[in-house]
Parts: sequence; C-alpha cells; structure tokens
Amino acid sequence: MELFDAIRRRTTTNGHFLPDPVSEAHQRLLMELAGRAPSQLNSQPWRFVLVENRETIETIARISGESMTEAMSNGTFFERYKPYFRFSKEEMERRRDGMLFDKLPAALRPFTSQAFTKRGQKLMNGLRVPHTLGEENRRLVAGSPLLLGVMLDRGEYRPGELSSFYSLFSMGAAMENVWLSTLELGMGIQFVSFPMEVPGKWDLIVDLFKVPADLELMAVYRLGYLPPEQRRPTIDWSSHQRKLPSQYVYRETCETPQTGWDDLQAPSER
Repeated sequence: MELFDAIRRRTTTNGHFLPDPVSEAHQRLLMELAGRAPSQLNSQPWRFVLVENRETIETIARISGESMTEAMSNGTFFERYKPYFRFSKEEMERRRDGMLFDKLPAALRPFTSQAFTKRGQKLMNGLRVPHTLGEENRRLVAGSPLLLGVMLDRGEYRPGELSSFYSLFSMGAAMENVWLSTLELGMGIQFVSFPMEVPGKWDLIVDLFKVPADLELMAVYRLGYLPPEQRRPTIDWSSHQRKLPSQYVYRETCETPQTGWDDLQAPSER
C-alpha cells in the first residue's frame, strides 16, 4: 500500500472486530513501527502494554460502558463536546469538521435540535439512549481481541515543562505509525476514551495494567481484524469531511489564507 493512500484511507473503527486473535507477528510489527517514530533527542518516551487476557478485557469493557452511560446520562459529555456535534449534512459540508450523527433511532430524529437542552437530555434518558450507547460500547470493547495501553516515561513526561510537549508529540507520532499500519494488516483501531471522561474510572484501568509509578498511562486502544462488512451501531456518526486548505493553510503570514488549492483536495475517508 502506498503511503499517501494509507494516510487518506486512515479510519477509526466504530464497529465490531473478528474474534480471531491478533497474531504475535503482527503485534511485534506494530510495536516495531511505533518505536520508529521521531522523538526529541531520541528519548523514545513511549511504553506499551499489550493485553489479550479475556478477564482483563471484559473488565475494561464494563468500565468503559458504564463510563459512557454515566457521562451521557448526566449531560457532561454533550456539554463538553457540543461544538463538534452535527445533525445535518448541510452543516457538516459548511463546517467540514466534527461528527455527523447520520444514524439515529427514528424516535430521536425529531428532537436533534433539542440535543443540548434540559428537555432533550430528559428525553434521551427516558428513551435510555445513554444505556443503549453504553451497552454497545461495552460489547465493542469486550469483543476486541487486543487492547493496547500507551504510557509515557515520567522522567520525560513532566507536565509544565517543555519535555512534556516533546513527549506528547512523540507519542502521537508513534501512534500514527500504528494507526496507518493497521490498514496494511487488515486491522481496525479505536480509542477507548470514555473511562477518561468520568472521575475515578481511569484509575481502575491503571490498577488493572499494574502501571508502575514511573510511568503515566495516557491512552488505551482496541484493535482487531476487520470483518468483510462492518455493521454500524444503533446510534452512529460519520466524519468523512475534512477542512479545505483555505480553511487551515496560510501563505507567508497568518493574515493570508492559501488560495487555489481547494479544488485539488483529494478524497478522504472517515
């Protein structure tokens, strides 16, 4: 696969994986390619933990599902991320960012305009939307044959210091290597983020991974091989649009947007 094609095809897997274990050869390859990422002074601050134990995965799945239900039931998730929610193709085309909720139960569709009001929250809770999403999230994580914990060395990652930026930048580069490589291997990947949204839940995962004091658990991802056809969840979203160059590229100074490139924009995917 050509590199440019892989970058354009990069995607997040919202659906289920095949139950097949991720081969040790593929796990080893992903970790080698992660370790090829750039880092300040070749510090290589990243550390990874690969988890295949079913009991551990099931426990993390339960924590993730419960976290999603709680964050959506009390409104904190919608309040925090409402600038990125889109409910029409027209808005998505105009903004070219965020998440388009293009798959919703019929009962919810007439109320999208009230999504961020108290009445809308009450309606969603009454229809058990947070519970439905939380249970779907639990199943997705539980059905993952492999979890990947990403950590940073606290000797390099020192919040408040410049080294913290360098470490985060390097971690992002390492994970982009992993993300792009999954395409070549017929795999998918998704960030398991909801335990970070609810106080106390992330600490449970830190304990499960037995993360030592000199490391900081930064992220958890689920990985697996993709089935031939992906079934979309009950409530789902898409994010195919990308901003046009004129919306994020400037020429010489930040007062002059780049022109003439928008019509050359290559097709992109979710």
